[in-house]
Amino acid sequence: MEKLTFYALSAPEKLDRIGAYLSERLIRDVGRHRYGYVCIAMEALDQLLMACHCQSINLFVESFLKMVAKLLESEKPNLQILGTNSFVKFANIEEDTPSYHRSYDFFVSRFSEMCHSSHDDLEIKTKIRMSGIKGLQGVVRKTVNDELQANIWDPQHMDKIVPSLLFNLQHVEEAESRSPSPLQAPEKEKENPAELAERCLRELLGRAAFGNIKNAIKPVLIHLDNHTLWEPKVFAIRCFKIIMYSIQQLLSHLDANSRSAATVRAGIVEVLSEAAVIAATGSVGPTVLEMFNTLLRQLRLSIDYALTGSYDGAATLGTKIIKEHEERMFQEAVIKTIGSFASTLPTYQRSEVILFIMSKVPLPSLHHPVEMGKTGENRNRLTQIMLLKSLLQVSTGFQCNNMMSALPSNFLDRLLSTALMEDADIRLFVLEILISFIDRHGNRHKFSTISTLGDISVLKLKVDKCSRQDTVFMKKHSQQLYRHIYLSCKEETNIQKHYEALYSLLALISIELANEEVVVDLIRLVLAVQDVAQVNEENLPAYNRCALYALGAAYLNLISQLTTVPAFCQHIHEVIETRKKEAPCMLPEDVFVERPRLSQNLDGVVTELLFRQSKISEVLGGSGYNSDRLCLPYIPQLTDEDRLSKRKSIGETISLQVEVESRNSPEKEEREPAEEITYETLKKAIVDSVAVEEQERERRRQVVEKFQKAPFEEIAAHCGARASLLQSKLNQIFEITIRPPPSPSGTITAAYGQPQNHSIPVYEMKFPDLCVY
Repeated sequence: MEKLTFYALSAPEKLDRIGAYLSERLIRDVGRHRYGYVCIAMEALDQLLMACHCQSINLFVESFLKMVAKLLESEKPNLQILGTNSFVKFANIEEDTPSYHRSYDFFVSRFSEMCHSSHDDLEIKTKIRMSGIKGLQGVVRKTVNDELQANIWDPQHMDKIVPSLLFNLQHVEEAESRSPSPLQAPEKEKENPAELAERCLRELLGRAAFGNIKNAIKPVLIHLDNHTLWEPKVFAIRCFKIIMYSIQQLLSHLDANSRSAATVRAGIVEVLSEAAVIAATGSVGPTVLEMFNTLLRQLRLSIDYALTGSYDGAATLGTKIIKEHEERMFQEAVIKTIGSFASTLPTYQRSEVILFIMSKVPLPSLHHPVEMGKTGENRNRLTQIMLLKSLLQVSTGFQCNNMMSALPSNFLDRLLSTALMEDADIRLFVLEILISFIDRHGNRHKFSTISTLGDISVLKLKVDKCSRQDTVFMKKHSQQLYRHIYLSCKEETNIQKHYEALYSLLALISIELANEEVVVDLIRLVLAVQDVAQVNEENLPAYNRCALYALGAAYLNLISQLTTVPAFCQHIHEVIETRKKEAPCMLPEDVFVERPRLSQNLDGVVTELLFRQSKISEVLGGSGYNSDRLCLPYIPQLTDEDRLSKRKSIGETISLQVEVESRNSPEKEEREPAEEITYETLKKAIVDSVAVEEQERERRRQVVEKFQKAPFEEIAAHCGARASLLQSKLNQIFEITIRPPPSPSGTITAAYGQPQNHSIPVYEMKFPDLCVY
């Protein structure tokens, strides 16, 4: 062997004849079953191949591959393994010269066939499968980086390689269950085809470029479909944990299976969820919104399927009947996946996703037709609930220091529009979404129970100073937030969860976004809610009225301890103690329980049981708060959202009497008559302001038109007249302001008997003796 190697290195042009001779001998020995000579010939070929790297090695390689193919065609497992080992050694050699005519089609087919070996002997079957996997790995290594070789990423090759690897990956439990004894377990682990197949699949996908990954993922999806592996979903999750960065292909497959059974679609979505959790932050790629668009589209399709009962839009004899509970399960899986995927995204991408989902929520308007399904539920309502659930999943754990970017105007307007809908579930989702955005220090769970604690220090609240950005946000959007909180409190369909969410929202605004002005406005808002329960113009049930009283007591108890004004805390404490003795039904401890203890007689509530606005403004005004603003009752702003939400206008549902005491004559006790604010007065004010704006706009247009079309002489005369008028006015001002200094010696009477000031120089003036310089 040493002489042969030396001869081949000395005369490399003889390599092709050496290879042809060895190949001829090996083929003859295989046919005559002389396996010892076969091993000697292959060993000689291997050593020559490892030693020689000259340019003429290509012809020798052809003989070598011909011999390997002959061994792989043999029915003897030992010869197949021998040929595979030689091919793997060859695959690890980096050739100096390219080959233009070499083909590996036979090797891909044969190695894939070996991966599916079903030999009776378990040990031999394992060895053959291992050899097949190693051979496929060698083919991939040999061809993947050489553009002149056969394109291994072609579907004809991938459709053989990938299913062969998945077949061995799938039978890991079978191989483990048949291991003879625990003592042999380490050896079995080393020879486990499943682990080798997983490494080979990872290497294959790791070498794939962006344009080739589709051909590698498609066989995986077909394999999972053909073997019905979506419903148990264990193996599918394992596969996509390996290929989790190729999420886009799984999304396309989800669209392709949009009419499959709900359990199959749910399995695909849950696999997607598991794969998305593993994805590193920001590594999902440029199609983030497409990912969410696909999931939201599947969500809407599932709602349609559940309402119509079929995949074709109408239930007929030939259609497959859909089980509604399976569709609900699929919808929950989609929402969970949306949350899992969003949790891996950076803040700026989550903001885009939040805006994207909100833009898909159908808002109530005259142009939205109401479509009813077989269950009598509105399609729009179900879509709104599912999308808001998805939005809640995305917003959970969302951290953003700047509320202006976390809640931009276009998002906040659409979100708060849904807060005015009649559906109680939708309103609750909106409140929870707002709470998720505002809670940046993890205080939310501390307000899950409404109570009147005597000392809130036990809550261990994390309070931070209100930043400048938060102050700007509240100046812009505070009245909008207050208005929706106020209207949400008046809903007759509210239950305990709604009041808990309202309390949490008020408390979190006080902690996260409050300055002195916001605190004053929140107190005014809660006092207005107390008036709603007291006056009861909405004819609310007893539970709602007691809940509003209790909500006001809990919040004022909290804010009084946050402001740390002793007189304010004392007043709140006195009212709470009075309620404990005389009206416990107005406190949260008796209302927000499993069996609330209510009072049916709430019309004649005495003053001692109420928080008085005059008293609060007095005690807070002494501590530097704006007492004038505290004295004014809260009045919600009028917008178009009431009309969009199919409700009466706010001017018709709220009767407000505003009494403003005259400030010009504080000594008088008389007050001006009350001004009634109605829809007509507000409408008139809006129309008048619009008319004034139109007049100003018309005047500006005329001025611009005059300077554009009038002749130069006319414009010059006009400007000259204005200049002369200005000069005359200035002269008058100068005559009035610039006068000679008065004479210290008095005045001199002129000839006509009129006093005339006489100017005396300073150096001639006579000063009193007391003035010493």
